[in-house]
Amino acid sequence: IAMTAICLTVFWAGAASGEEIGSRSHTDGANTIHRNSRPNIVLVMSDDMGYGQPGFNGGNKELTPNMDRLASQSVMLSQFYSHSVCAPTRAALLTGRYAFRTWSDWRSEDFGKPSYLKKLGLTLAKNQKGEITRRIHALDGEERTVAEALKEGGYRTAIIGKWHCGEWLKEHLPMQQGFMHQYGHYAWGIDYNSFMIPHNAPAPFHVYDWHRNEKPIRESGYATDLIAAEFERVIAQQSNDTPFFIYVPFNAVHGPIDVVPRHTDRLTPRDAALKCYDEAVGRIMEAIRSNGFGEDTLLICTNDNGGLTEESNRPFRGTKNTTYEGGVRVPCLMRWPGKIEAGSKNDSMMHVVDFFSTFVNLAGGSLKQSRRLDSMDMSGPLFGKTESPRTEIVFEVAGSVRYPTIRSGAYKLMGGELYNILKDPSEKNNIAGQHPDLVSKLAGRLEE
Repeated sequence: IAMTAICLTVFWAGAASGEEIGSRSHTDGANTIHRNSRPNIVLVMSDDMGYGQPGFNGGNKELTPNMDRLASQSVMLSQFYSHSVCAPTRAALLTGRYAFRTWSDWRSEDFGKPSYLKKLGLTLAKNQKGEITRRIHALDGEERTVAEALKEGGYRTAIIGKWHCGEWLKEHLPMQQGFMHQYGHYAWGIDYNSFMIPHNAPAPFHVYDWHRNEKPIRESGYATDLIAAEFERVIAQQSNDTPFFIYVPFNAVHGPIDVVPRHTDRLTPRDAALKCYDEAVGRIMEAIRSNGFGEDTLLICTNDNGGLTEESNRPFRGTKNTTYEGGVRVPCLMRWPGKIEAGSKNDSMMHVVDFFSTFVNLAGGSLKQSRRLDSMDMSGPLFGKTESPRTEIVFEVAGSVRYPTIRSGAYKLMGGELYNILKDPSEKNNIAGQHPDLVSKLAGRLEE
């Protein structure tokens, strides 16, 4: 650790902070298709990959042959949504609750960034000595995670890769939130080769961030390759007697992308990093097959938010850190042999929160908990050809550093802009002036 000590002010919102805003319970009448089928679940997540970068979405097929092969074996979800940046999506996935409920709509690592604090009417905290220190934010330990819910149902649970839901206190780390095995890093990003992470408040400093089971480990190699190798090691230890949930959130292709170990003789560093990520996906697919879990494993491959450029998110407008479609509509593939039609497409609207209820119901687990879920069980539209129960997604509410945004049916309100997403998915025509009543209705919904 380059900085020997840092004073921390912990800041989070519990169940009492905005808990009822727009909340509805989705725990009753859950779809029972394949309930208690108890598949193994492997969830692979890339970081900052654009919607249009994989070959199956019109990108360069040379860069993503393994993902393209997976697409041919999977259902491709055409209206799958995340939040617009890293930590909110991860918190939503883990809890089945929109990011604003856990105050994760402010990126965890940026809660100490003066520019973000200024937008929120806050300043850097001071300790008892009056010294400026960092505000930090993490996923509240009282939140029930999907790992905890599956563990309660008898699953083995592991996280291999990027956590990004708390890094400074033990109670915020993965093994305190339901994961029985942990490998990778805690913070927003790392140097892929040195595993160092820069922070910028209250002063610039660097931290070594590479851990197994919450203890620092010294390894050499490229982070993308090491994550794939750890998956191979962990899955080889599993048995058919106990189902498992392995969450594999890569830091690829998030920056900083400085030294990529191969392919840079003919590719840009960013394209080379994407190809290395695709190779890791191929290793995961092969490890599932070679260990005999291919038929009984639900494999998901998705991304945490939009890419950094509009070009990478084509045909959509916007980028990461916006709530235009390019910031929140992401690729999602789901493969489950015999249960999902290979090479199919599903237009059902789905949000990353929906993994929670879907996974728990597949596992035969319980959705009863004290904090209300935004998650909906999507097993019907995914496996049974029924209509999606989801007609609404709340991306942001007032108080965030981004515009309050809601999608309801065909329409999306983002600040003062209104778009018909079904007719105008590229969001070229703001129709707010033509539908003042709808704007008022959706704005009122965001205030509930």
